[in-house]
Amino acid sequence: MTRLNRLAGRTPFYVLTGGLAIIFLYPIIWTSISSVSPQPGSNQVDGFGWGNYETLVAYQDGVWHYLGNSLVVSAVAVVTTLVVATLGGYAFARFTFPGKDALFLLTLAILMVPYAALLVPLVIWLKNIGLNDTLVGVGLVLAVFQLPFATFMMRIAFEAVPREMEEAALVDGCGTFSALRRVLLHAVKPGLITIGLFAFLAAWNDFMVPLYLVSGDNQPLPLALVNMRQQVMGVIDYGATQAGVVVLTIPCILLFLVLQRHYVNGFMSGALKG
Repeated sequence: MTRLNRLAGRTPFYVLTGGLAIIFLYPIIWTSISSVSPQPGSNQVDGFGWGNYETLVAYQDGVWHYLGNSLVVSAVAVVTTLVVATLGGYAFARFTFPGKDALFLLTLAILMVPYAALLVPLVIWLKNIGLNDTLVGVGLVLAVFQLPFATFMMRIAFEAVPREMEEAALVDGCGTFSALRRVLLHAVKPGLITIGLFAFLAAWNDFMVPLYLVSGDNQPLPLALVNMRQQVMGVIDYGATQAGVVVLTIPCILLFLVLQRHYVNGFMSGALKG
């Protein structure tokens, strides 16, 4: 009887989570099936097959070229975000300096600035340093948009680590950066994975920044898909577009499945602090 009561008590939870799973998975499943289904105006007009993916592979420089561009942009954004946010979060969590709280609030205030309002000054900045129309420049701009939230997350992660761990490392002869590298980075690993995953997803799927900053062969996959979807006489190739969406989605799903445990722990570390 106790087991039945326990199951009955959990039924609303199972219903709610199952319903949410269906809502989120349905578009992915529908797009995956549609990408191999026959559609008028596409390369797959009769029966199920890989015609839409063949269109994607054959488009201009090929899907692998644009996937490579997206990987470069995402790598630059992730590495920049991890390095800067880790150092910034560590400084805010462990050091005391004049204007610390005001500077931290100013950093968070960037989140309230409209996304598009920052693009024009960033474009001018990239031209001044010679990174306009480059994949590295796109990655740096995308990292700028991730840094406020990432710094906030890393400050919480470092504050959740007992100071005794750092003090023990300093007593053993480590310097500040040595203690950070040898001890603290291992303790805040879930936070690092969380902000790295956020930065990757944002950079991998972003369309607006590449639209402003790059053209031609430097297009990442989201921008190339938009240019590819409109075919002869303005007819939209929905089949090839859906195939491209599936290709874009696969790395995101795989990464999340592999890192989901660390991702959850990264959010929980701040909640469990104190």
